[in-house]
Amino acid sequence: MIGTVHVAPPPRYTRVAIALHWLSALAVLGLIAIGLAMTHGDLAPMRRFQLYQWHKSVGVTVLALTLLRLGWRLAHRPPPLPASLPVGERAGAHAAHAGLYGLLLGLPLVGWAVVSVSPFNLPTLLYGILPWPHLPVLPDLANKAAVEAVLKQVHAWGAWFLIGLLLLHVGAALRHHLVLRDDTLRRMLPRAPFKSGSRP
Repeated sequence: MIGTVHVAPPPRYTRVAIALHWLSALAVLGLIAIGLAMTHGDLAPMRRFQLYQWHKSVGVTVLALTLLRLGWRLAHRPPPLPASLPVGERAGAHAAHAGLYGLLLGLPLVGWAVVSVSPFNLPTLLYGILPWPHLPVLPDLANKAAVEAVLKQVHAWGAWFLIGLLLLHVGAALRHHLVLRDDTLRRMLPRAPFKSGSRP
């Protein structure tokens, strides 16, 4: 008698990796919304100041989440990309992920540098509770205004580049899910069944 063959489902990201991914996604979307509002919105000065404080708090949170994600990723190898993925798309996916991680680390650090070098020397109180220090050396620079202007420009351009990469990332995930109909997106969705209906 021939037994039933059970096909193993595609590997899924760990629950911790999934949780950190979606927490980061929500925080980044919040950062983008706050950043656009505080830089382009017609706001009262006090309201704009409050948004800057929230932007700093969420930015530090994104930095912490990204460090946690990188640490977890080093200790827990992510599931491989589908074997059917062409070499060019595989390289593009790796490059996009590297770019996202680089920006999720770099942008908060540049923002932290902007706050640290600002001639206004405003303190940072995360979520109105936890004092956050300035980066060393920067508060003591002689030409702080010029350095701040350059860092602000880097931060702004980096933010637009991040938005572009996020749109590419989301578009690729939806293409896999809706057009190619594979399990790429399901690997990162909590409790989402695979096409086979089996559980991971």
